[in-house]
Amino acid sequence: MTALYIPDEPGMLRVGQSLAPLLSPWLETGRGSISAAPKGALVFLHGQLGAGKTTLVRGLLRAYGVQGAVRSPTYTLIEPYQIKPHGIEPKEIEPKEFRAEPASKRIFHLDLYRLADPEELDYLGWQELLGDGGLLLIEWPERGAGLLPPPDFSISIEMQPPGRSLSFCGRGDWQQVATAAARALGTANA
Repeated sequence: MTALYIPDEPGMLRVGQSLAPLLSPWLETGRGSISAAPKGALVFLHGQLGAGKTTLVRGLLRAYGVQGAVRSPTYTLIEPYQIKPHGIEPKEIEPKEFRAEPASKRIFHLDLYRLADPEELDYLGWQELLGDGGLLLIEWPERGAGLLPPPDFSISIEMQPPGRSLSFCGRGDWQQVATAAARALGTANA
């Protein structure tokens, strides 16, 4: 696992933007070269309050063309987004519209910070979202311990004022994404 130092909020946005091309093969085909994720993919975002988890997600979504507000799902618990990997106009989607349009993909941003019990996770329908091909970006995954499976990919953010340190870890073929992310971002920060 390689640790990278990110000095500021614009740097966290760049991290998210840098991850987009690494995830695109999976988003375009539902698999890409990542054989461990034929249905959906689970990405854990670890870090204390204010570490920049939502800022990173905002950068990723901006890279996919999402123009509207990208807000923290701290109170809503889940924020869904629909993207068209081939550059067709993306849009935010309402929770009742979780089913994707043809040729589109969905990214779901979850924040489990406010869960009192991991079993509350079942009310979010996270398994259906994952099983339907969604990319789930989950903040505070430790709040879902015992119910969530191991992530395909995880990003750990540690505060190191005035910036933060990031590390990536992938499971199975997702380790290639983790290695590529560390390499791309290490070069960008050099």
